[in-house]
Amino acid sequence: MFNQFYRAPLMLKWLIVLVATVFVIGLLQPRLTRMLGPRRLPGDLHFRLRGREYSFPFASVILFSLVAALIGWLL
Repeated sequence: MFNQFYRAPLMLKWLIVLVATVFVIGLLQPRLTRMLGPRRLPGDLHFRLRGREYSFPFASVILFSLVAALIGWLL
């Protein structure tokens, strides 16, 4: 029982790091997309319906998930 309470501060630190990372990436995303340009992989769906543009980046999400898993595995 004591072991669960001992892990709580460590998990809270990781949660704070995760939220801060998502926040920083959200702030930098417009600048990064201008620098890198629109890169679309096969499997990313983009279409326009009633004047609105919709994007479903399935292939990009899978690729970034694999890269993140590899980095996590290496650490």
